Amino acid sequence: MTAAAQMLTVRVPLAVRKPRGGRKLMIAPASSTNRGPLAADTTLVKAVARAFRWRRMMEAGHYGTIDELAAAEKINSSYVSRLLRLTLLAPDIVEAILDGRQPEGITLPGLMEPFPVEWGRQR
Repeated sequence: MTAAAQMLTVRVPLAVRKPRGGRKLMIAPASSTNRGPLAADTTLVKAVARAFRWRRMMEAGHYGTIDELAAAEKINSSYVSRLLRLTLLAPDIVEAILDGRQPEGITLPGLMEPFPVEWGRQR
């Protein structure tokens, strides 16, 4: 007997504005869902959104391999692989990241490192 597959859809509403200096600015709309006193880590939110977008593109068959996806995005396949691991985080952790409620130690560089062995599946 197989367990039913579950799909998680993450939507991050962002407005991209280009001020006079030429640098793009990503602005999340004000929301009552932010429960924490701190603003969300925009770098981390952007990485999670990108990872879920890439996963959706691969699942839809737009790209057959991570190498194809990396070539299309013009980035290193190792980076794509490490970022795609963010889609394996528990839904409550993803929600906490999007709401800006993640524990203080959770940063993108930390999540790009190999996950602790304790996080692995128990057999």
